[in-house]
This record gives sequence, structure tokens and C-alpha cells, in this order.
Amino acid sequence: MKIERWYSKVIKAHIDKYRQMLFLSGPRQVGKTTLAREFATDYLDWDNIDVRTAILKGADAVAGRIGLERLAEGKVVAFDEIHKYAKWKDFLKGFFDTYEDRVKLIATGSARMDIYGKGGDSLMGRYFPYRIHPLSVAELLGGDVGEETVRSPRPLAEEEWRALWTHGGFPEPFARREMAFTRRWRTLRYSQLLKRDVLNVCHVQELGQMEVLAKILAARSGDQIVMSSLASEVRVSENTVREWIAVFKALYYGFTVSPYAKNVENSLRKTPKWYLRDWASPGLDDGRRAETFVACHLLKAVEGWTDLGIGDFELFYLRDKKKREVDFLVVRDGEPWLLAEAKKSDEALSPNLAFFQKATGARHAFQVVCDAPYVDVDCFSRTDPVVVPARTFLSQLL
Repeated sequence: MKIERWYSKVIKAHIDKYRQMLFLSGPRQVGKTTLAREFATDYLDWDNIDVRTAILKGADAVAGRIGLERLAEGKVVAFDEIHKYAKWKDFLKGFFDTYEDRVKLIATGSARMDIYGKGGDSLMGRYFPYRIHPLSVAELLGGDVGEETVRSPRPLAEEEWRALWTHGGFPEPFARREMAFTRRWRTLRYSQLLKRDVLNVCHVQELGQMEVLAKILAARSGDQIVMSSLASEVRVSENTVREWIAVFKALYYGFTVSPYAKNVENSLRKTPKWYLRDWASPGLDDGRRAETFVACHLLKAVEGWTDLGIGDFELFYLRDKKKREVDFLVVRDGEPWLLAEAKKSDEALSPNLAFFQKATGARHAFQVVCDAPYVDVDCFSRTDPVVVPARTFLSQLL
């Protein structure tokens, strides 16, 4: 089953329009290599020893390997997993500055591409980042990626919705739709992340305890992170827990959402919430899965809109000392824009939406219900607190 990614349109538009390098970052197995190879006339994988040898010799050696001394049209070179090279920033800067008039460059990384190469020359102005996410409702529906923030609603086939909910948004398990394969794929991915990727980015002596922390976090998607409590459970210091969570975020195992405090009286200010990148993880009950499902879709939209230059978007949550809470707040160009409360099936409108909409001045306030049937009405036509189907709301994002 071939899946057309909307990122393909984004990458093509970038290659046609801009001189800057493309940096594709995102979780392991999200499809970065497939996207890079789709456009590359020359594909160079850091894990290939011959490619690595050429890169270590310098830009001229790589240029010779791919034939830049010969006249050619539409040359696109992809450096896959180049961030594993300690001096990758220096290498790409030198290569780009020397050969930008002859070739377009794509660089991919399974870890955040800003956690390596500290102290190297700045790449400022030489690249645009694109953060690759798993499949989403809107992406499965296809369509062009324009300059509009939200799309018109469209229904996703029930079979597609169920596959997305059950198998997650990573392309291979979604496409195969076999539970035995999905379980084996997830187990292997988890093992590679903890036993290989972690060691590539940091030196950890207590790998067993780090794995315990990962397992704890796997069951607590949607919870606030209390460092002291986690430190006590894993029997390490709070600073160590904080460092390990930063590594998990860098490797796209999960992400955090910070509380929003501006103009909200008695709001929490420090304690973030944790979410897995894979909402279909077996350790999540339906309520946590629904919240994580919506969180991942909102993060993809927020980062996608920002990467496309539509605006500066950020994702927060709201909670005050009276324990009133709304799961998500999207801030657009510094101003609260959209509130979202995620539910599996509860359609009784939460009063917290109206309270926090008044406090923040957000234009929209949605209670997003995952089990509700699709309704062919634009969610964004409403500015009062309203219950909306996830099938409708998520189809209007990215």
C-alpha cells in the first residue's frame, strides 16, 4: 500500500523555490529516508562505510564521488543520518558554501539535529527545517498544502480512521494493518531507541534505570511530569531524570507541553505534561489514547504551520490552582487562538472551556470527541465553546 505524503509536495516546492538546504528531522521510521530518496539524485548514508570515508575526507571528496565536476541538471544530494558525524555542521556548511550553485542539499536525522556538533560554525541562513510527523487524519485526506491555516472539513473513511487509531500513524504498521506485525515493529523500534539511539547521543551508565523511566512514561502519556516523584521511582537524582527526559524528547520518543500562564490568574507555571509520539502504544487506556491522539495531531499542525512560514505557533495547556484544566491551547503569533479539550466519548461540554476562553481571549474553544461521528460543518465557523467530532476537527488541520 503506497501512501502519498504531503511532505513530498513541501519538499518539491522548497527545491523549486529556495537555495537553502532542507533539514528533515523526526522519529525513527517516520519516513524521512523515503522522502529524501524520492528527490535525491545522489543518496549518501552515513552508516555506509564508503560514504562515511568520503565525508571524513571533506567536501571535495564527496563532490568527486557524486560527479559535481560534470555538467548536470537538477542535482539533489541527500545526506542521511549525517548528524551522527560529530562535525556535521562544519561539513555541511563547507559543502554548501562551495557547491550551492551546483546542487540542492537534503539532510536527515532521527534525533534533533541541534543536539550534536556544539561549538561548530553556525548554519544560520543556510537551511530551513521541516519536522516530519506520523500520518494524520488531514494528511490521509490529501490535498494541497497552501498558505491557509485550516482546511475545509472532509470525511475520512471509517476503515482509515480505525487503522490510524489502532495501528498509529507510522507509515509501515499503518499500511500493513496486521496486529502481529504492529506489535513486533513497535517492540523492535522501542529496543533500537533505548539500546542504540540513546547511546549515540549520550553516555549513560544506568541504561537499565533509563529503560525503567521510559516504561513509566509509556503508561503516563497526558500526565504532568513531577521530577521528584519520577526520581524517587527510578532511584536517580532529579537532574538525571530531567536529562533523560530531554534525551527522550530529542529522540522523538515523546514530547512535553508547557503550561500557559500569561494573563491567567493562579495558573501553573512550571510543570509540563508528557505525551508519547505513538498514540497507539498498548500501555494507554482509551482516555489517554484519545488525549495523546489529539496532542500528536495538534503538535504536527503547530510545527507544520510554523515550518511552512504561515505563522509562529506554539502548543500549551492550561491549569490553575483550583485544578481547572483544558488539555491544549494553541498560541498563534503570541496570542491565544484555539482551546481544545480531548475526550474519548464524553459529549457533556466542559465548563473549563468557557472559563479559560474568557481568561485568555482565545477565538475558538473545542471539546474534541474521538467517538463522535463526522459532521460536515466547519469547526472554525464557531467562536463559542462547542463539542466537535475529532473526525471533523482533525480533518481541518495538517
